[in-house]
Amino acid sequence: AQLVESGGGLVQPGGSLRLSCAASGFTFSNYHMSWYRQAPGKERELVAIIRSASGGTNYADSVKGRFTISRDNAKNTVYLQMNNLKPEDTAVYYCNARFVREYWGQGTQVTVSS
Repeated sequence: AQLVESGGGLVQPGGSLRLSCAASGFTFSNYHMSWYRQAPGKERELVAIIRSASGGTNYADSVKGRFTISRDNAKNTVYLQMNNLKPEDTAVYYCNARFVREYWGQGTQVTVSS
């Protein structure tokens, strides 16, 4: 099984990025998919989750109204649309899949700076 993130980079405050996570090696549609992030010197935190069956979503309070998680089961891909980015959003963003097993991606760096 493999999760490969892409779409990170350097963006100015107020800008947008779209992260993608391509999954392979497991039945993607059965898995709850999440995005986590870890800033330097801080613990990894849950940013957003999208459930497998219902497609229901939940967000960390710090990103509500700015970030949107979505999934395309036909493409085995989960996305994180990030708008109105702030310097405090700077972190390595990780994709996570959880059901009978748990998988992690390698992470993609997001830097918000002027």
